[in-house]
Amino acid sequence: MELFFNPFDNLVCILLGISFTVWFTLLLVFIIVPAIFGVSFGIRRLYMKTLLKIFEWATLRIERGAKEKNHPLYKPYSNAIIAKEPTSLEEEIKEIRRSGSNRDLDSAPEFEMSDIFYFARRGVESIMDDEVTKRFSAEELESWNLLTRSNNNFHYISLRLTVLWGLGLLIRYGFLLPLRVTLAFTGVGLLVVLTSVVGLLPNGRIKNFLSEKVHLMCYRICVRALTAIITYHDSENKPKNGGICVANHTSPIDVIILASDGCYAMVGQIHGGLIGVIQRSMVKACPHVWFERSEVKDRHLVAKRLSDHIEDKTKLPILIFPEGTCINNTSVMMFKKGSFEIGATVYPVAIKYDPRFGDAFWNSSKFGMVNYLLRMMSSWAIVCSVWYLPPMSREGEDAVQFANRVKAAIARQGGLVDLLWDGGLKRGKVKDTFKEEQQKLYSKMLVDNDHHNWSPD
Repeated sequence: MELFFNPFDNLVCILLGISFTVWFTLLLVFIIVPAIFGVSFGIRRLYMKTLLKIFEWATLRIERGAKEKNHPLYKPYSNAIIAKEPTSLEEEIKEIRRSGSNRDLDSAPEFEMSDIFYFARRGVESIMDDEVTKRFSAEELESWNLLTRSNNNFHYISLRLTVLWGLGLLIRYGFLLPLRVTLAFTGVGLLVVLTSVVGLLPNGRIKNFLSEKVHLMCYRICVRALTAIITYHDSENKPKNGGICVANHTSPIDVIILASDGCYAMVGQIHGGLIGVIQRSMVKACPHVWFERSEVKDRHLVAKRLSDHIEDKTKLPILIFPEGTCINNTSVMMFKKGSFEIGATVYPVAIKYDPRFGDAFWNSSKFGMVNYLLRMMSSWAIVCSVWYLPPMSREGEDAVQFANRVKAAIARQGGLVDLLWDGGLKRGKVKDTFKEEQQKLYSKMLVDNDHHNWSPD
């Protein structure tokens, strides 16, 4: 049978071959090779500066258009509760009693029906201005970043902005997303293959050296897959072997952000699927600390494994996120005390993302991992600052006090709100101990035995 070849088909194949060749050559020259040697051409920072100028122009256009059209959606408003000076439970109840009756306030304390209004008011205030649940939703922006997350109505305000939004959509999904997906698969693929190969070598300096280089190279490729622009501060305080690195937690990519500037031993539960494949290959080249599902709740076993690791000064520092869940990068919530009971030197690290370029927060109750990663790869960029704080050790304090001191230092450096609440409230109910604490305060006020404020003359 005679075969007929269409010249047009041959031309298409040739053009596709040339396109793929050029594509991967550009990736190799401008991204993969610089990642291997840890250098940058400054393209990402130039890209960030260009985006900032575009955002400023778009914001000015919005303000001008809103002013000209007197658009009701864009009038300035505020729904925040005006903050009051903090007062104690006793002072507030005394104020309520004073305004409600003429009874002598210095008489013997006893329960009054008006006291109920204090707890009712505090409950309503907590609902209106809940400082906990709002930490588990995306951070609000003051200006539009050409992403529909900010405000779906912004791109309807003028024709120019609509065109600009459409062009941005085309760039993000038509160019940036395919590029980033390619880089992500390249970085993860190299990590699995190369760590498995390094794992075949006998333990020693050569294996450790190659393992560190492989991890750094692969993480740097993954960082470029997010167009991450990271500024590291105070590198002289970087974690050292035999210590524990603790950081505030916003996203799963926190690991990549930190590991692209230094190697760490990861701690976590063993998973199945693709994550399990990555974990098994990584542990061949580097002594990461993985736990079986049945072992995670055994605090003594976990502490023993961590202690054994940090006692060996040849092993990498352990990376831990003590909050135990992702917070939206506006605050730091309660640190679990487990990693602070071991007695090791703690190296605090503060991570602060710039939400103007993309929302790094992972709302796990709303988005699955794949959906979240696609959102990250279709955003403009991931821009963040990382501060390495001086090492800290326990100074005659228990683990909880030490954890709070480290948390306060991280919050202060990162410009975050320091909260005492447990991040577990993201999925659970308020513990009874919090309720009991308020009950004890009220009871103490009524039956104060030290004759302070409420004792009769």
